[in-house]
Parts: sequence; C-alpha cells; structure tokens
Amino acid sequence: MAPVGQTTQPVAVSDALVRARQRAALVPDLLVEAQRVANTVITGWHGRRKRGVGENFWQFRPYVEGETLARIDWRRSARDDSVYVRDREWEAAHTIWLWADASPSMLYQSSLAQVSKQSRAVVILLALAEVLARSGERIASPGVMDPIAARNASERLATALMLQKEESDWPRLDRIGRHSDVVLISDFLDPAETVLERLAPIARRGVRGHVLEICDPAEEVFPYNGRTEFIDPETGEKLTAGKAETLHDDYQRAFLSRRSNIAENLRRLGWNFITHHTDQPASSALVALHTHLSGVVGDGLRGTAA
Repeated sequence: MAPVGQTTQPVAVSDALVRARQRAALVPDLLVEAQRVANTVITGWHGRRKRGVGENFWQFRPYVEGETLARIDWRRSARDDSVYVRDREWEAAHTIWLWADASPSMLYQSSLAQVSKQSRAVVILLALAEVLARSGERIASPGVMDPIAARNASERLATALMLQKEESDWPRLDRIGRHSDVVLISDFLDPAETVLERLAPIARRGVRGHVLEICDPAEEVFPYNGRTEFIDPETGEKLTAGKAETLHDDYQRAFLSRRSNIAENLRRLGWNFITHHTDQPASSALVALHTHLSGVVGDGLRGTAA
C-alpha cells in the first residue's frame, strides 16, 4: 500500500469513466508540454538509420569484389577512378509500442512534487512519440492506437488517448511481434512477482523491453509523522498509523527491495529498467529512454534517470 497523505485530506477513488474524462481534459495541455520537452532534447538526435534493404538512398561506398554489378552507380563512378555502389537505407520492419498506466494509483501527487505520476507519464509518453516520429520510426500503443509512421504521430496518439473509453491496469501485449520494442510507463506498485509474471513471457518471445518506473518522491522517502491514514487508491482499503515515523525503516526497505527485485530480473531477461522521480525534469527520463532505444547505453545511464 502506497502512502497517500495525512488524515485531513482523504483521497476519493473515482470510477474508470470519471478518470478517463479527467485524463482526456488534461491531454491537450500535456501534449503541448510533451512537445516542449521533446524540443529541448531532440537537437542532434537521429533515427536508427543504417545500410540495408529499402527505397531511400543512404550513401555511396567503394565497390567490393564479389558484389553484384547491378548495384554499381556508374554515374557516380565516372567522376573519378573508383567504382562506387549505391547503398539504400535500412527500414525497420518492427514497431515501437508505447504505453502509460492510467490506473488510480497514478493520480497520486504529494507536496514534494509539482505534478501527478499520471501527468508525468503521459508527458513522457507523448514526448517520446514526438521524438520517434521525427526520427521516422513506426509507433503504436497497445489498446489505444494501431501502428503508424507519421510526423504527427504524437498528436494522433494524444487524440486516441482522449477518445479512449476503457482503462486497464495492464495492456494487452499479444500483438507485439518479435524484435519489436515496447516502452511501459507505470509506478509498478504491484508485488514484484506479479510484475515479472506479466513481463517474462513477452521478454522470452524476443521483444525488447524498456520499463520506466514513475515514482513520487514521497513514495520513496516516506516523510510521514504522527497519526496518518493511508488509503489504497486501487481498493479503498485504509490503514491508520498512530506514529507513522515508526514504519519508516520497514516501509523503505520493502519499497526499495521490490524495485531492486523487478530491476534485476528484468535485466536478466535483457530488458532495461529506469526509475524517474516526479520532482525531476521529464527530459531526463526522455533522454534515458531514447538512449536505450538507440542501443547506445553507457554505465551512467543504467538504472535511475534523475
């Protein structure tokens, strides 16, 4: 059970339809924020373009003995004494699937953060869609939007989120094909065993995964003292602590152990795990995700996105 605040401000649990309408009302502003975030970090980035089978010109390079003569570009070769072939750009046949949790626990926002976990998750989702679309990638969202390759993909994803009537605490991942990428953004507050049971099968199918844990700082540091009532946003279950500070060490140990368990097991499956705190800029999480998707991962980018 995650802490939700002092007894003076109980949190009401809205039904799914009300939550969907509230999120839809926020999406236009979140899209603007996402595009701003994308613009601050996109300079100098490129898509995963490389040599291969495709329709677009990539580069000229010297002819290698044994290659088919049909690949020689005779016009370019006539300019000097070398023989050149015309390479085409490799076109990725897979899709990058993006999903952000919309369950009640994502609505949490403590006094230590300026935004809710849900708002930050949607901003990162749309900002990543913006960056990937500008890079020419094909993106989709399970249960929300079918795969598309378009410069306005982030706007189309935002519209799809606004029109979404049903919410689920977990996406259907059966449509995601082998060698595709999936980015999952959530607080992952379920028991580690539950999270791993959901993710292990798709990881073993050959799907590349990138898991972004969204964490309100209060959920990690547990800054509560005195008589405090905690409410589970998913079930409404309540827990009243006479002296909340006495729970600090046990709570923090359990919270961090759950995270470490999930992260370690996902890495064994070849997936990336990143933690992002809502009191930090969204751009840090965007940079970390894009770096992992690009396959350029340094030791300093593994683990937590500040």
